[in-house]
Amino acid sequence: MGPTRDNPSPADPGSSLPAPAAEIAKGYAFGGPALDLGALIWDGTAHPGAPVRIPLAVLNRHGLVAGATGTGKTKTLQLIAEQLSAQGVPVFLADVKGDVSGISAPGVPGEGVRTRAAEVGQEWAPAAFPAEFYALGGIGTGIPLRATVTDFGPVLLAKVLGLNRTQEQSLGLVFHYADGKGLELVDLKDLRAVVAFLVSDEGRPELKGIGGLSAQTAGVILRSLTAFEQEGAGPFFGEPEFDTRELLRTAPDGRGTVSVLELSAVQDKPRLFSTFLMWLLADLFHGLPEVGDLERPGLVFFFDEAHLLFGDASKAFLEAVTQTVRLIRSKGVGVFFVTQSPRDVPPDVLGQLGNRVQHALRAFTPDDAKALKATVKTFPVSPYDLEEVLTGLGTGEAVVTVLGERGAPTPVAATRLRAPASLMGPVDGEALAAAVRASGLHERYAQAVDRESAYEKLSSRTGAAAAPAPAAPGRETAPERPTAGREKPGPSLVEQVVGSGLFRSLARSVGTQIGREITRSLFGTTRRRRR
Repeated sequence: MGPTRDNPSPADPGSSLPAPAAEIAKGYAFGGPALDLGALIWDGTAHPGAPVRIPLAVLNRHGLVAGATGTGKTKTLQLIAEQLSAQGVPVFLADVKGDVSGISAPGVPGEGVRTRAAEVGQEWAPAAFPAEFYALGGIGTGIPLRATVTDFGPVLLAKVLGLNRTQEQSLGLVFHYADGKGLELVDLKDLRAVVAFLVSDEGRPELKGIGGLSAQTAGVILRSLTAFEQEGAGPFFGEPEFDTRELLRTAPDGRGTVSVLELSAVQDKPRLFSTFLMWLLADLFHGLPEVGDLERPGLVFFFDEAHLLFGDASKAFLEAVTQTVRLIRSKGVGVFFVTQSPRDVPPDVLGQLGNRVQHALRAFTPDDAKALKATVKTFPVSPYDLEEVLTGLGTGEAVVTVLGERGAPTPVAATRLRAPASLMGPVDGEALAAAVRASGLHERYAQAVDRESAYEKLSSRTGAAAAPAPAAPGRETAPERPTAGREKPGPSLVEQVVGSGLFRSLARSVGTQIGREITRSLFGTTRRRRR
């Protein structure tokens, strides 16, 4: 890989590199703190004197790590996460294949590591990094990570249930009713109970003024919930709910904590875990303050298997993702989407990803060739023949372009990446389980809690009670856990449940008295005041 026939490489008297390569190398000579990705490749050779780097300050401008299976994407994530941690930046990693836990253990020296280090000018030494391990609902080895149904919200839940637009709107209406009546949706049985109540003779009048809930739509929602629960999704919803601010912690020595979410145990539920990752991101967005551009990000979030999030997504859902990605930058959070091809990411989202690490692509079929050409067009003009380079990259090599310190894209650089300092593989299962039990978060989140919520409240109703009693003047019928953003009782709905325009027309038609209202975000999520 090297210059094209139209771009010869005359020697530059002031450099050991050919002129085009020397010009590329200058684009990565940053003055401030930066992460070292590897060494520039030119004409098939890695040049350790020409490091390829990414400024720490631009990591909240988001990024993309892409490439075919087996090209080294996971090791790239591990390499970046290690250096972020060393710089005091917390990291979130989704571990889909179950081999990222090694970041908590020192790497093992070997001939391959020594060779790679020599090729890229790396002073390799084994190192372990502070890590916390999580598992969705406690399925797998990790601190259980749960969300309540009400905080997960109707938009994300509709996505994971595969509901259409009309059914999604109806689900939002159910959440709106539950919010207003103090029926907390903690787990899936709470949501089933409210849906069933609203189509019963007793509950049907409750929604008469705002369109009601048809028995047919309710049936679809209930069947979807039942199938979802039979797939084993029940443990993901409940309490104690995970506080996403735990992801922002640093270790006592000042290094950033690497939060590793094990997903290998739920690989057969891809829509669930991709949507759950979006909930984590949306909850962070909803709860963090505006901080603008920082010298270093407050968190870098790696969103693996990103294509699962965008597949079959509605226009409104994609708009919410796009807006969240665009705005969360100002809250100090950087997001890297990880997938096989840039085409997996919608153009409006892809356009916001200023940092690119593109591993090898394959061109075995006409569709592959088309995808390759489309990928090449997304890179800045380069002296490389990018079609040739992208199909010829070896494992642990990538084409890189990032945002420089002034915010302008750097030249495209074929790069041989450094070797991670931590263990490149999973840690021993017993050691991992011991680390989870020893965590200070284990006692807080390990044991599930099933307190009184919508299911219990509706089960205890008598036939004469048409709805939960409104709060008496000067007294609030609050649940045990305080909820942010409640409205005072009034003669009409002041603010719609969902922040998007999805239910605004519905809000205008409300004439009934609502006891309280929960303010919801773009995705219909709601953030609680947590201890």
